[in-house]
Amino acid sequence: MTRPAVLITGGAKRIGAAIARAFGEAGWHVVVHYGNSREAAETLTAALPSAETARCDLEDGDAAVAMVERLAARLGTWRVLVNCASVFECDTAASLDPATGRRAMTINAATPARMAQAFLANARTDGGLRVIQVTDQKIRNPNPDFFSYTMSKHALHATVAMLSKARERAEDRVYGLAPGAILASHDQAQQETEISHRLNLLQRKTAPEEVAAAALFLAQGWMASGQTLFVDSGQHLLDQSRDVIYLAREQARNGAPS
Repeated sequence: MTRPAVLITGGAKRIGAAIARAFGEAGWHVVVHYGNSREAAETLTAALPSAETARCDLEDGDAAVAMVERLAARLGTWRVLVNCASVFECDTAASLDPATGRRAMTINAATPARMAQAFLANARTDGGLRVIQVTDQKIRNPNPDFFSYTMSKHALHATVAMLSKARERAEDRVYGLAPGAILASHDQAQQETEISHRLNLLQRKTAPEEVAAAALFLAQGWMASGQTLFVDSGQHLLDQSRDVIYLAREQARNGAPS
C-alpha cells in the first residue's frame, strides 16, 4: 500500500467521521476505530477510497496499545494518529461522580496518551509522525458542568507538550486540536444548537468539516510541535459561566441574551 495511513479513534460517527471522510477524500488510507458503532464504521469505510475498521474498547488501555502495535507492524506507511474518541457524561464541580470520573480519565486521557506513546515508538513513515490529540475549547474556557469530562480534556491537553518534549525524532510532531460546540450533544435537542452553537465570539456555528480541515492541516506538520489549534469561532476567548447547553436554555427561558 502506497497511501499514507491515519488511525482515527471514534472515527465512525460525529466529528471523527468528518475527519475520516476528509482524510479519505485527500488520498489517505483511513483506519476507522470504533467501540460499539460497527455498522456506522463499516458503512463509512465502504464509502471511502481506501479504508478499514478496527474495533477496541478504549477503557482497556492494554488492548488499545496492542491495537496500535498490530497496526504499526502491518501498515507500511502510518503517518498520523488522531485521538478523537471521548465520553461526555454529566457530573458537576459540586459533585463529581466517581464512576464517571474514572471512565472519563481513562478513555479521554490515559488511553490516548498510551496510544500516542505506542504510535511514536512503533509506527513507520518518511517525514515524521503526527499525533493529534482532540481536546476541547474548555481547556481555555472551563465551566463547572461536565466536570469529569472537562478535567480529562485538561489532562489530555497536558500530554501535548509533554509528549512533544519527550519525542526522540525532531521530525515528529504532537499537536492539540480544540473544537468548540459543533454538534448536538448530551440531552440537547437539535433545534437548541441554533442558539447554543452561536454562543461564541463570532456568533456563528462551527462546522465539523472545519475541524476536519484543521486535522488535515496539522497532518502536514507545518506548526511547531506542542501547539494547539482552536476551531471554535472564538469560543475559547470567552469566559462562560456554564456549558452552552445550559446557557442557551437560560436564554430561552429569560427571553434575553445570556
